[in-house]
Amino acid sequence: MAVLLILPAAMDLQGAKAKILVKLRDELPPTRTYHSLWHTLDVYASVIDIAEHEGVHGDDLVLLKTAALFHDSGFTEQDHDHEEAGCRIARGLLPVHGYGSAVVDRICAMIMATKVPQAPEDALAEILCDADLDYLGRSDFWSVGRTLFDEMRAFGTLRTELEWNQLQERFLEKHHYFTESTRRAREEQKQQHLSEVRDWLKERS
Repeated sequence: MAVLLILPAAMDLQGAKAKILVKLRDELPPTRTYHSLWHTLDVYASVIDIAEHEGVHGDDLVLLKTAALFHDSGFTEQDHDHEEAGCRIARGLLPVHGYGSAVVDRICAMIMATKVPQAPEDALAEILCDADLDYLGRSDFWSVGRTLFDEMRAFGTLRTELEWNQLQERFLEKHHYFTESTRRAREEQKQQHLSEVRDWLKERS
């Protein structure tokens, strides 16, 4: 559903983008090797790609880009329930850049939808959720996954590579993409990665 509450020209996406990227660069701890500035830029690029395939443009694309930029910003403030913190950051910063309250509400709903298990309630949130986990079906699955393993180990969430791959197996088994274009582009390779994780675990059982 298109949002017509505010003209795209009134929303200063570039100003908001510059502000939040500086915040992520300066305030994310180095131990956030996965939930990093790089991840935010990767999700930003992925929402643009998926939106093009899904026929999303105009106001809705501006909202998607904005949600992608802010979706993990809460990690600058807290380790748990970072989506809620990201919404607080968005509510504080976006109005300064011309985003109306109803538009910010919708952006925050998209951010909250990325909380695992993902629960998107509209087409835009589905795109953001798919972009957030796009790497699961990409060729850089193992290298990106390593950054998440290193982050989780640094924060004491898990300790060993065995625990990590057991977690990966459970996550890949439960995960599904929401948009048709992402399923076409990523699902087959994601299933291959699941098979490779299972092979790794069998070799060590």
